[in-house]
Amino acid sequence: MSPPSPEVRVSTDGSTATLLAALLKLRTELSGAALGLDIPGASDGREAQRALLTQLDDYVLPRLVQLDAPLLTVVGGSTGAGKSTLVNSLIGRRVTESGVLRPTTRSAVLVHNPADADWFQPDRILPDLARATTQSHDTRSLTLVAAHTVPKGLALLDAPDVDSIETENRRLATELLAAADLWLFVTSAARYADQVPWDYLREAADRSAAVAIVLDRTPDTSMGEVRGHLARMLTARGLKDSPLFTVLETEVDDDGLLPPSSVAPILNWLHDLAADPEVRSAIVTQTLDGAVRKIVFGAFDVADAVADQGAVLSALVEDVDRAYTGAEAAFAKAVSDGTLMHGELTARWRDFAGSGDLLRGADDRIGRIRDRIVDSVRGRRARVAEVHESLAHNVELLLLEQAEAGAHGAYQAWEQNPAGSGLIEGPGRELDRATRTLRSRAERISSDWIEACTEIVRAEGGERRMTARFLALGTAGSAVTLGICVVNELAPREDEANTGAAIARELLFDVFGDATARRLVELAKEDLLRRAGAVLRDERQRFYDVIARTAAAPAAADSIRAAARAAEDARHTDLIPEDWD
Repeated sequence: MSPPSPEVRVSTDGSTATLLAALLKLRTELSGAALGLDIPGASDGREAQRALLTQLDDYVLPRLVQLDAPLLTVVGGSTGAGKSTLVNSLIGRRVTESGVLRPTTRSAVLVHNPADADWFQPDRILPDLARATTQSHDTRSLTLVAAHTVPKGLALLDAPDVDSIETENRRLATELLAAADLWLFVTSAARYADQVPWDYLREAADRSAAVAIVLDRTPDTSMGEVRGHLARMLTARGLKDSPLFTVLETEVDDDGLLPPSSVAPILNWLHDLAADPEVRSAIVTQTLDGAVRKIVFGAFDVADAVADQGAVLSALVEDVDRAYTGAEAAFAKAVSDGTLMHGELTARWRDFAGSGDLLRGADDRIGRIRDRIVDSVRGRRARVAEVHESLAHNVELLLLEQAEAGAHGAYQAWEQNPAGSGLIEGPGRELDRATRTLRSRAERISSDWIEACTEIVRAEGGERRMTARFLALGTAGSAVTLGICVVNELAPREDEANTGAAIARELLFDVFGDATARRLVELAKEDLLRRAGAVLRDERQRFYDVIARTAAAPAAADSIRAAARAAEDARHTDLIPEDWD
């Protein structure tokens, strides 16, 4: 094995705590960045994000935690290249099954020295693969085999074909090769120029991974020509220093094993690696440093994808805000402009207050109202309750109407946006309508607002509560009178005679005085708008929640970039000391 590149060195004190902390932070930022909006480049961003998280979880983080773990050598390569036969021959017995019929879907097999068994427990390398003792067709399991013929400090992992037509096989092969300290890449005279294996080898070169090549199943007559061509291809692709072993095409014995002499150069080389802690550490560090560097670069690509999503997300949020802000404004306008004075409310209010002759003086009307109310306390209470009920009902309907308008406006805006249209589909969304529980909530809030008017009257009435005029109306009557004044505060004066709003204003002002009455109206209006605003904000939150589950906030891109820069700084600190010469 050639020595690692001179710019990659093990830290002088062996500490990687800073790098580990930085990469954990980067992982948190990457995993928390949703890329669910269907926009150009989103699928590439998601794939890059998945690959980085897999690389971190399967190799980089476990390896940083256990730098002294055995050198994990993953044997991978083309279909029919003889990987399993090679592994069995290196071990000296059958430990992994060759696929007679292709493609063969099977679990990966990791062969280690019995003394190294603890290094490969489920909480360590490749934690997402379940451990097994026998090989199966489950690609999400890892078969562990202990063999004394494997040198201590090294392990061999037989991976599926990188060019398998089975998706699960290819995915597992990619995952295992990304977790390797050393790639033992097996090809054959018939397959060495295939594109797919070279894509993997180019990936290895890009991240400075340690690679060795085995040219297997090659006839003696063509060995020189094929080996020379393969060597030139390796040089052209940045892998000229990678060891190149050759295995001639030969018969296997009854156990399916190659002659020991065929694999002796590879076996001796592996034993030499395992026996030299410094070389083994240098290989780990070289591969680890290349993986971290590639992760840092890839994180910036993911950050760019997150930023693209963030720009679209901002537009979607603006659509929602515009719709619901409009709904709140429409509610606030309708609350005060007399819109609510319709239907039974007008009739019940007149029945309670007595419209009378609007040209007569307020004192006369107050007196007549007082006389009428005193005549029948029970009747007064019934009429107050009726006004209360009608006023609350009209407020409830207005709140429902504007909640529906907000939902419809936001939904319609998203429907016209390619990214937004994907968010409003699917069962259980129902974003085009207000929530199902809104009616009961609106009913409760409307009634609670009338009760709040009662509390405002009690709190602000002061000494007036014992005056004859206050007693004529009573606390409940004063409260509904306050409510009628609120919903007619901005109504045109010419409409007041028809709605009885003038009577409500005169009653309230006569009982409490101009300044206090105006303050009561303002307090009651603010209370209603606050309650309605809270409801509409909750309705709006449904859209925000969908976005939050689908796309990262715009600031997430900057957080990923900052974490990536910190990881790069830590890589230079822990893996490439500045004092090296």
